[in-house]
Amino acid sequence: MPTIAIMGGTFDPVHTGHLVIAEEARARFGLDEVVFVPAAEPPHKPGADISPAEDRYAMVLLATASNPFFSVSRVELDRPGPSYSIDTIRQFRSSYAGASLYFLTGADAVLEILAWRDPEALIRECRFIAAARPGYDLSQLQRRLPEHFLAAIDTLVVPGVDISSSDIRRRVREGASITYLIPEPVEDYIRKRRLYEGSPALEKSGGPAAIRR
Repeated sequence: MPTIAIMGGTFDPVHTGHLVIAEEARARFGLDEVVFVPAAEPPHKPGADISPAEDRYAMVLLATASNPFFSVSRVELDRPGPSYSIDTIRQFRSSYAGASLYFLTGADAVLEILAWRDPEALIRECRFIAAARPGYDLSQLQRRLPEHFLAAIDTLVVPGVDISSSDIRRRVREGASITYLIPEPVEDYIRKRRLYEGSPALEKSGGPAAIRR
């Protein structure tokens, strides 16, 4: 039976840090596939000024195309309403009957799991991988989450790639270089589509480590 990780996020834009996290998780947990799931309507960002879903989806396709273990799902883009993680996990559970499912996200997001929709169901449906940079205080998880939640969470320390989607958007707006911070095809796409130019409101939108619900 396959072992699959779901990596959800806004991906506005996807960057090298996302890919490093996904690859580290794949190697560490013996994953058969990491599925990137761009959110259509992030419930933690109501009314947020984020890039069009199709642009974000296209950038993730470009970023992951060279890795045979990575794929991209439209499940949240094609489903109406807010992109709740429990709905996504249940759709994957239905589509991949018998598969071992992980949900891969940042440790900061996992800290807020009690505020997600139906958190008890979440930990019944899948395990979580909480990714953190070296030096991150993972003991916060033990201090803030109940024992039965901790039993469903694995931690993953990844190389310290200090990149954020908000910083990339700021760099584009200011005319600074983003080369090597994101895959080259994604940089080309951003330039071609003139994404993030003159859009300071986008600074309010975070990356996949932001709270999901």
